[in-house]
Amino acid sequence: MSPVSVKPGRVQNMRPDLVRIASWIQPGSRVLDLGCGDGALLAYLRDERGVRGAGVEIDDGHVITCVQRGVEVIQQNLEDGLALFDDKQFDTVVLSQTLQSMHRTEHILREMMRVARDGIVSFPNFGYWPHGWSILRGRMPVTGQMPYQWYNTPNIHLCTLKDFESLAADVGLRIVERATFHEGREIRVLPGWRSTLAVYRFTSD
Repeated sequence: MSPVSVKPGRVQNMRPDLVRIASWIQPGSRVLDLGCGDGALLAYLRDERGVRGAGVEIDDGHVITCVQRGVEVIQQNLEDGLALFDDKQFDTVVLSQTLQSMHRTEHILREMMRVARDGIVSFPNFGYWPHGWSILRGRMPVTGQMPYQWYNTPNIHLCTLKDFESLAADVGLRIVERATFHEGREIRVLPGWRSTLAVYRFTSD
């Protein structure tokens, strides 16, 4: 699937990974956004692509913002699974910057492929080279992409690009596209070392 161009005026306040995710979603398709936050991605896809979307979010404030934007949202903890949704109910399911906080990583990936034809995830890249330098100095890394201290971080399953690609193969996912970023810029050279954020699009084998 070729990327679809996005309108610059509507994406200035969106995270770079969301902009890339939007370019991978076809007009008129059905999208489920897990951990949809304030609904910015779904609102953009609805208004600019005619996408029929729904979100799942646990935070009260974000749910209220979604409702104010007219975004369909279900308030639920993702750890409870996706039993509310039928097999292949959606064309694409998105999990942006949430995978690393899930307790049952393999389960959520399998559930994503159950409810949709394609899946998209983004997550912090623990392989970013300053992280290794920080560990050599005896401290857990704290960066813009991972701003928490070791004792209060929600990130319980950190991984590198190769770690995720290995897990994807283990659970029967076929990676279709990958994009990596650092401070809003796309990284194409040595992404495993130089990027802080990874975005993957995949389907089931």
